[in-house]
Amino acid sequence: MRALSQRGISQPFPIQQTVIRDALAGLDLLVQAPTGSGKTFAFGLPLVDLIEPGAKRTSALVLAPTRELASQIVDELRSVAGARRLRIAAVYGGVGFGPQIDAARRADVLVATPGRLEDLIDRGVVSLKRVRILVLDEADRMLDMGFKPAVDRIVRQTPSERQTLFFSATLEGATGKLAAGYTRKPRRHTQAASEREELDIEHRFLHVDSPGAKLERLVEQLRDDEGDRTLVFVRTKRGADRLVKRLRKHDLEAVAMHGNKSQGQRERALARFEDGAVDVLVATDVAARGIDVTGITHVVNFDAPGNRDAYVHRVGRTGRAGRSGTGISFVLGDQASEMRRIAHDLGLAGEFDRAGGSPAPADVAPPAPQRRPRKRRRRSRSKVPA
Repeated sequence: MRALSQRGISQPFPIQQTVIRDALAGLDLLVQAPTGSGKTFAFGLPLVDLIEPGAKRTSALVLAPTRELASQIVDELRSVAGARRLRIAAVYGGVGFGPQIDAARRADVLVATPGRLEDLIDRGVVSLKRVRILVLDEADRMLDMGFKPAVDRIVRQTPSERQTLFFSATLEGATGKLAAGYTRKPRRHTQAASEREELDIEHRFLHVDSPGAKLERLVEQLRDDEGDRTLVFVRTKRGADRLVKRLRKHDLEAVAMHGNKSQGQRERALARFEDGAVDVLVATDVAARGIDVTGITHVVNFDAPGNRDAYVHRVGRTGRAGRSGTGISFVLGDQASEMRRIAHDLGLAGEFDRAGGSPAPADVAPPAPQRRPRKRRRRSRSKVPA
């Protein structure tokens, strides 16, 4: 409690209030929660309370899809783990093995990405035979990134009597099947239904005529909001680097974050954004999944999100912990129908329509264009025999 108080934390978020009670009771849990809902403490606080210090083994394992998320989980939980004299460590790819091997061998709580964890298991550094608590954080993203085979192999190496806490932005489809296979008689908690009420976010949809017009509108937006912290989403790694170069030509400093960057480059870019050295971070969906930066005022969908969940994950980076924020989405003409479906699913159809780009309903086919009757051309007959 002293560690939490020193962090200025005195009241639980709604998801924490319900999840912590059941986790302390030893139940397996399926938790559907949006980004920024406080899920790290929802699994982290009961985890450090249930694990006994000094076991000289990995007693709790947290699997995360990205190195940024793994690192941030450790940063978030280090103070409360230390209050219980628990050793917590993160292991992930992109950096040397040496320091991670030493930390992993001593860790009571290990936070890991699947690939690097398997490397350490193969080297005999880590054993999962005595894991009491298994946490899968952002499990849907691990599926999206193709980690299912690795996660299956890892889970099979943990005891069958473990407690499993499964966190995901969605519990439907393939993610739901995965959850059912990893848990026993789980209790389910859903926070996603109230996500719009929990987050104070203004949603704007800006209809643009061409890709070039998107850049112009983005430059205008960034200049209008100079000094604010803005996260810009694009679809591809090359697109992120290209956009940073274009913004610099307009005297707007930005940094890019994507999977082709080394771990050091990613950490430096995130640090510059976090400490305010630059106000604009351009990122892809996968790279930004682990970003948990306080004070992001604007999220810009420079490239349209692929689906509803992607929109939620992106825009959920702002308007967190009682702060307000703004989500801005650029919409090209051929994206209008799909973006309206996303907006409708999130209860934002009114905002989309007021932006002036409401398309015809998806189930009504547009009228076929009328064609003028073509004049029949008289073909001259050749006198030369075929």
